[in-house]
Amino acid sequence: MTLRILRSATLASLALAIVTASASGQDSSAQARRTDGSASDPVPSATPSKKKTKHSTTKRARSTGSAATKSARPAQPEPEWPVKNTPEPLPGSILPAKRIVAFYGNPLSKRMGVLGEYPTDQMLAKLDHEVTRWEKADSTHPVQPALHMIVSVAQRSPGKDGKYRQRADPDLIEKVYGWAQRAHAILFLDVQVGESTLQEELPALEPFLKRPDVHLGIDPEFSMHYAAEGHVPATRVGVFDAADVNYASSYLAGLVARYNLPPKILVVHRFRQGMLTNYKNIKLDPRVQIVVNMDGWGPPSLKRDSYRRYVYRYPVEYTGFKLFYHNDTRGGVAMMTPHAVLELHPEPLYIQYQ
Repeated sequence: MTLRILRSATLASLALAIVTASASGQDSSAQARRTDGSASDPVPSATPSKKKTKHSTTKRARSTGSAATKSARPAQPEPEWPVKNTPEPLPGSILPAKRIVAFYGNPLSKRMGVLGEYPTDQMLAKLDHEVTRWEKADSTHPVQPALHMIVSVAQRSPGKDGKYRQRADPDLIEKVYGWAQRAHAILFLDVQVGESTLQEELPALEPFLKRPDVHLGIDPEFSMHYAAEGHVPATRVGVFDAADVNYASSYLAGLVARYNLPPKILVVHRFRQGMLTNYKNIKLDPRVQIVVNMDGWGPPSLKRDSYRRYVYRYPVEYTGFKLFYHNDTRGGVAMMTPHAVLELHPEPLYIQYQ
């Protein structure tokens, strides 16, 4: 199967219609929720730290006949990190020995992320600068640079096949792969399925995913196929289930076995609780290292709370943290430094800049 060709003008207009809010600060109904919180999600009493804390016991009133009595609800146990069932890394594994620092976006749009915001040489120099900052902040983890390219872009129009997404031209992916090689970086291919599925999208990417230095990202935000009547991407936040993550992981594991590759990395974006369902059913495989990436933007206090709510509280395997050059710095707020991010527990091993 081959990728359908996507013309530059089409993808550029697509980026303006769908993903602009994430990078430029427009406030669509879906992107308004990218500020990480929601009324239904209780704010935790503490932000993540390397020291485990115990939650105070909460009480609620319970009526028994005509009298009301108070009974204590047991404190919720703290998640265990590192995750107990994390497989022993195979030879060639990147995690946990290294930390990945990635630039995210699409080269045809300046508004979808830093990957396309600057001329190539300037972008790669900026990536090298961030790698140096992280190496200085944590000398115990060598840094693996990466480019993280959106190769399947959600859109508001259904397209000829009714899937509400457009696929990138293979020549464009090849071009970005060349940039990654120049920077001694690995490449992530990121998929926004719209009303398609991972089962339809991943086989089209196999010519690239079978390379040893190409990995995968999947974005529940634009996954609409669970909606009963269908929803246009960016009008509400989408969802992936553990079954979707397991399919992607199994697909990558099959490539590792078939082509004798080093382990793959699978990045799963998350900034709300409902974006990833049945997380306890996610199956771990030493051939695929799964990263749950905190993908929300906002001031540092909100980002730390979101990391605790949606990543720390639901352990899968490894963790990631996203930093936004524009949205995180609204109103003159300073973006979190590497040292500030390293105060999170667990320390993220995948860092993404948009």
